[in-house]
Order: sequence, then structure tokens, then C-alpha cells
Amino acid sequence: MIRSLWALSIHIRAFLRRYMPTNILLDAIRTRRGLKWGVPAMLLAVPYLVIASTCTKLIDNGAPEWMHLIVLLCIWNALKFFWIGPVSLVHLVRTDARKRRAHQAVQRL
Repeated sequence: MIRSLWALSIHIRAFLRRYMPTNILLDAIRTRRGLKWGVPAMLLAVPYLVIASTCTKLIDNGAPEWMHLIVLLCIWNALKFFWIGPVSLVHLVRTDARKRRAHQAVQRL
């Protein structure tokens, strides 16, 4: 039972990673060429929070309860975009430091 749940969760994660737009964008940002776009991508969290706020107001005014799932999804995506900024900066600094060290090592030879 646990093994089948584990396998199902792996397949769901692979599907979401491959086909959901936010995951595709975050994967592109995590590449060497995309690291510079991490901080501007943090601005994409704002529309997600606006959508979550709007859905919450709609739910309070009588909209269906299933819209809580949309609120949860929007907040989750907003957190992912807030998080990618600092993470991409750390990775960018590390990559530049490695590149600088490799360049200095080549110059010494």
C-alpha cells in the first residue's frame, strides 16, 4: 500500500514538474543563464497574492468552497516565487566565485 502511494506521488511530482508553468519557469531560472532573472521573478508573486485575495473575498461573499484550493495554489506559487530570488542570488554568487577561482588557477599556470 505504501509502495503504491509512493510510486503515485513520484508520478504526480514528475507530471507537475514537467507541465505546470510555474515549475517550468522556476527550472529555467535555476539554470546558469537564468540565475540573473531570480530577483525580477519575485515580482510574479504579487499577481498570485492578488488572485488569492480576490478569491478569498469571493468565498466570503458566497462563492463555492472549492475555491479554497485556488487560494492555496496561488499562495503556494507566490511562496515559490518569493523564495527563488534569494536562492538564485546565492547560486549566482557561488557560480561566479567558482568561475573566478578557475580563471585564477588558469592564469597561475
